[in-house]
This record gives sequence, structure tokens and C-alpha cells, in this order.
Amino acid sequence: MSQPSADVSVRVAWADDAPGIAGVQVRAWREAYADVLPAEALAGLDVEHVAAAWRDALAKPQDARNRVLVALERNRVVGFAVTGPAGDPDCDPVSDGEVGEFRVDPGEQRKGHGSRLVQACADTLAADRFSRAVAWLSSTDDALREFLTGAGWAPDGAHRELDLHGDGTVQVKQVRLHTALA
Repeated sequence: MSQPSADVSVRVAWADDAPGIAGVQVRAWREAYADVLPAEALAGLDVEHVAAAWRDALAKPQDARNRVLVALERNRVVGFAVTGPAGDPDCDPVSDGEVGEFRVDPGEQRKGHGSRLVQACADTLAADRFSRAVAWLSSTDDALREFLTGAGWAPDGAHRELDLHGDGTVQVKQVRLHTALA
């Protein structure tokens, strides 16, 4: 007798998803930036404050092609991604879409949520008539790089330093990956 499959899905986020998205983001950032940001900065991330920002962003998207997707297990948010037009100067905002943020809750990884989420990103960007997708990731995030390259993404040679504090004190080196959406 086989086990019933879990109730898992990906859909466009609703304002009610803001607390779940914020919780995933805070937990994921605490893990991803543990070696980059001071411990007190990570401990100071407030889920309620982050949720309020998500609620506002979900209520008033900046562009009709900006989307927030949530990966769900039953009705619980276990991951999220943000898609929209690519903003890099060497990208064409008409044909190049971007996955601006891609997070799966650290306790929910390796359960297929990331695969469903990255496929939903590609499908969403293609439906929004983008022909190429790009994503920036930390140059030291080997797990995400391996995951995305396994899904058909590849480095395109672009790199940058992201200023996390806005004052030059914390720089994160990033590389850009891309994939065709045909």
C-alpha cells in the first residue's frame, strides 16, 4: 500500500501570506548570512516588521509583471520567490525577467519545494513574455548554485558586490545565473 502524497503546491502570494513569507525569509537569512552579518543584526530581524513590509508590497506591486510566488505544504508557506523585469543595466526589461529572491525554509529543504518553486518562476516569467531569466546569488552559496545549474541555469559572467547595510560595511559578492525560457 502506498503512502498518500503530501498536499504541496505553488501559487501567487496573497496579502494573508505575508507572515508566512516573513517567517521563511527571516529563518533563511539567519542561515544564509550567518557568516556575513553580525549576530546581533540577524537576531534583530523582526518577523512582524518584515511581514508588514511584505503586506504592503503584496498590496501595491511596482510593476504589473512583479509577482511573489509561495511554495505551500497544505496551507503553510514553506518557500517563496519574487519575479519581475530584470533591473540590471545590461538586461532588457522587456525580454529579461529576474528571480529577485528565492528562499525555501531551511527546515523544509530537499522535499521538492525548491524544484516546484523554480519551475513556477520559469513558467510565470514565460507567461509574462520574458524570454530569458536571471538570478543573483551569493558567490559562496554552493548549494543554491548547484541546485540552479541542475535545473538548467548557468553563469553568464556577470558579478557584483551587494551592499547589505547601505553604508559599505557589509559587502556580499554575487554571481549572476541565467536560463532561456523557451
